[in-house]
Amino acid sequence: MRKFETLLLLSPELSAETRESLLQGLVAIITREGGAAAEIDHWGMRDLAYPVRKQMRGYYARLEYQGPPPLVAELERNIRISDGIFKYVTVKLADKTEEEVA
Repeated sequence: MRKFETLLLLSPELSAETRESLLQGLVAIITREGGAAAEIDHWGMRDLAYPVRKQMRGYYARLEYQGPPPLVAELERNIRISDGIFKYVTVKLADKTEEEVA
């Protein structure tokens, strides 16, 4: 299993409950597709350097998780069809987890 990180830029117009349910839905996709250890790191509302969909502010959240590579494709597919997520980027943090190396 590989370790991934996805940084999300969410709409500032979403309520806290909607934002949390959206993020929990992404965590559910991660576990459904065979991933594990989905950690949500809320960075909060920040000013943007340039307008994104006519917005100058956005809410940042970071997901850190482990899983097989097809998991990322499914997660990004769901992110693209979700309303309220402006931008996202996924990066691979490590090829193997610490448990597999030992």
